[in-house]
Amino acid sequence: MKIRSHRDLDVYRLAFEAACKIFEVSKAFPIEEKYSLTDQVRRSSRSVCANLAEAFRKRKYPAAFVSKLSDSEGEAAESQVWLDFALNYRYISEEFHVEINSKYDQIIGKLVNMALHPEQWNY
Repeated sequence: MKIRSHRDLDVYRLAFEAACKIFEVSKAFPIEEKYSLTDQVRRSSRSVCANLAEAFRKRKYPAAFVSKLSDSEGEAAESQVWLDFALNYRYISEEFHVEINSKYDQIIGKLVNMALHPEQWNY
């Protein structure tokens, strides 16, 4: 299958799914977390997807492509940190944390591989 848009990327679909799951689980976070943990984890998880979309459009320019992939990777790692806090405060279950953290490890791995071989994406 030819990849025609960022939506065709496996890593984008994984990141989008993770962001949607985070949104749903974060609805149950305490109200006092609204402007800190809740907003931050939602923002960073969505930003993984947004930066991937930008990277895909900049793939003709290897340095810009890798830079946006790096931004996406950073946002994925940030999401993991916010989820660590959510687990620590018992806002999420350990099972959910393991599942979503594993998904972000997979996302980060895919992003690193893309950044290591930017020439494969310039078509």
